[in-house]
Amino acid sequence: MTGQARPAFYALRSGGWRDYVTLLHPPYTLWHLSYVALGASLAPELEWQRLVWGLVAFALALGVAAHALDELNGRPLQTQIPSAILVALAAASTAGAVAIGIVAAFAWTLWVLPFVAFGAFMVAAYNLELFGGRFHGDTWFALTWGAFPVLTAYVAVAEQIRVEALLAAAAAAALSAAQRTLSTPVRSVRRRAATVTGAIEYRDGTREPIGVVELLGPPEAALRALTAAVVALAAALVVFRLS
Repeated sequence: MTGQARPAFYALRSGGWRDYVTLLHPPYTLWHLSYVALGASLAPELEWQRLVWGLVAFALALGVAAHALDELNGRPLQTQIPSAILVALAAASTAGAVAIGIVAAFAWTLWVLPFVAFGAFMVAAYNLELFGGRFHGDTWFALTWGAFPVLTAYVAVAEQIRVEALLAAAAAAALSAAQRTLSTPVRSVRRRAATVTGAIEYRDGTREPIGVVELLGPPEAALRALTAAVVALAAALVVFRLS
């Protein structure tokens, strides 16, 4: 690899306000917020106020708090944000998300409370790799970043769980598993590799060199396409339900 590779395809040049934009992992945050919209839109009757508050809560918990703790745990994005600010962002955002969840539970349905407790626990347990990393892995990522937003939003709006919510949660978990499968080797190359060398030798004798572009291009193109697809699908469902 030549030069200093960016730690993610969406990462901006390090320093200043750009670090805070990079910290949000914009494509992935939009992707997972789309699961909130998807879950809410599947409810028998969509109440836009509940959808908005759900989006705000998950933007704080997953978009800010989880990513701040992830950056605190090893600096994978190579930002220059002081550790004290990362801790403050994580604490304030988690507190805000929990507060929204508690108010929503007493205003709408107490069934939201177990989801609030689970979400607050997983923000810390997953991103700080607590308990020896027991809650950090592909399966937990698929469940927490995929199925969980769908089910939480559905319960907050519908005040129950039905088959369609479980099927949508399964779809979100599968999509998040695909995201993880594509992004894990990409992150490894971008953040850890010093050089990339090799070639594909075909049966007809031709030889195709393998470099960074060939290694990262296809999975990152797939991640961009999947992000756009999930966001567009969620937006379509919301527009359909509100029209």
